[in-house]
Amino acid sequence: MLAAVKNKSSYNPLSVSLKKPDLKILNEKYIKLSPEERIKEIYNDFDDILLSSSFGTTAVFQLYLFYKAGIKQPVHFIDTSYHFQETLDYKEKLTKLFALEVIDIIPDKEQNNFSKLGELWRYDPDKCCQINKIEPFEKIRDQHEVWVSGLMNWQSSHRERLEIFEEKKGVIKFYPILDVTEAEALQCIEENNLPIHPLKPLGYESIGCKHCTLKGKKRKGRWAQTVKTECGLHL
Repeated sequence: MLAAVKNKSSYNPLSVSLKKPDLKILNEKYIKLSPEERIKEIYNDFDDILLSSSFGTTAVFQLYLFYKAGIKQPVHFIDTSYHFQETLDYKEKLTKLFALEVIDIIPDKEQNNFSKLGELWRYDPDKCCQINKIEPFEKIRDQHEVWVSGLMNWQSSHRERLEIFEEKKGVIKFYPILDVTEAEALQCIEENNLPIHPLKPLGYESIGCKHCTLKGKKRKGRWAQTVKTECGLHL
């Protein structure tokens, strides 16, 4: 772990319980901080931190905040083998811009081939996500104490109900930019001349795998014409 912040603060949520940090205390503390302050403070309160990025349309905002804060944190990317080439190109662009160390998480080769042969994205998208996203990521996630994710509460009805910290399957999830509005994020991107995802100007506001992503506002282009709204990582 490489982090700009190393010294522990006087507050330590782990002192409440060595096995289960007090999320209520954490949320009360972090809600008062700015997103950049939250990113710095998490390294005072925890040691074992996982950062992921989809390199989607809002990814540049959170990655820029880490860069601005001077945090050198490896970034985990789930390479399902189904991404748009534009996403992969964008990933490389941001990697160079922010001098990132990106770690690709890949699915089991046999299972991935099975999903392609059976075109699971068409007939069973939940199974496709399970094979190519959830299972490979959970193997990494379960090795860490805190998972930093760039969810924002304006993106969907599920996400608007979240708090900055929550616990899922024994891992603490941390959303430092959760309460940043879409307008605030866009303003930061524009003011700092940050590159945008090349598909965003074409009408793609949320971008996942190419077979399951259409143009649409917010997340309406994801798994369109199905009841599915999330891949399952955040549920």
